Amino acid sequence: MDASAPQQTRAADGVSRSLIIRNLRKEYRAGVPVLKDVSLTIEGRGLTAIIGPSGTGKSTLIRCINRLVDPTSGEMIFQGQDLATLRGKALRQARRRIGMVFQEYNLVERLTVIENVLCGRLGYVPVWRAWLRKFPAADVDRAFQLLDEVGLGDFANQRADQLSGGQRQRVGIARALMQDPDLILADEPTSSLDPKTSFEIMELIARRAGERDIPVIVNIHNVELGRRFADRIVGMSKGEIVFNGPPAALEEKHLLAIYGGEGWLE
Repeated sequence: MDASAPQQTRAADGVSRSLIIRNLRKEYRAGVPVLKDVSLTIEGRGLTAIIGPSGTGKSTLIRCINRLVDPTSGEMIFQGQDLATLRGKALRQARRRIGMVFQEYNLVERLTVIENVLCGRLGYVPVWRAWLRKFPAADVDRAFQLLDEVGLGDFANQRADQLSGGQRQRVGIARALMQDPDLILADEPTSSLDPKTSFEIMELIARRAGERDIPVIVNIHNVELGRRFADRIVGMSKGEIVFNGPPAALEEKHLLAIYGGEGWLE
């Protein structure tokens, strides 16, 4: 079966991949909001890049969406559910549909590359199977296929701690795709990488998600990378959205509003 078939089936079934965020607020300390009633609609396809200076709430926004951080108030409507209110089994099931690519990779270092990719199926298999690493043959076949797609077919049985940073991030991308997600979140996926590898990683995320018609939300410091690969740019400053539009519409005046005098060209 083609790797994109599950996503195509869901699209045909009319399952929406759009995300509607309404008045999302997050306070780590009472009365000091990191996110200030953010409202944003992410269409069910394409790559949205969130840009802005450090400390402006970009990562908090991503982590609220997948509930690594609990929002203080507001709604996040995804596939007919408010992610902000989910608990227990309902939250675990929702997270299965949201792939995550982390800044620091979040691999299990002692496991092999293929085992790390198969971790993307942990939400779908019984605990005993995961504990014994007894994944269904179809999942194993698909994991090998995804490794080929991200350029790591020859590294399947190598331990994760023996990989370079760029290779680790490729494993993270394959693991996220292994979830068969309806949304992918990427939290600064290139911040620890050199410029050439950063370009390759962004290209890989955009291409592989695009082939499957999976919407992507990515936090990124590099404005030019965002312009190159995003269908849409969201600029944040001090916990608020100050720009929302296509890359071609992003002008210096917008960057000054987003970054102030912090030297955004660097």
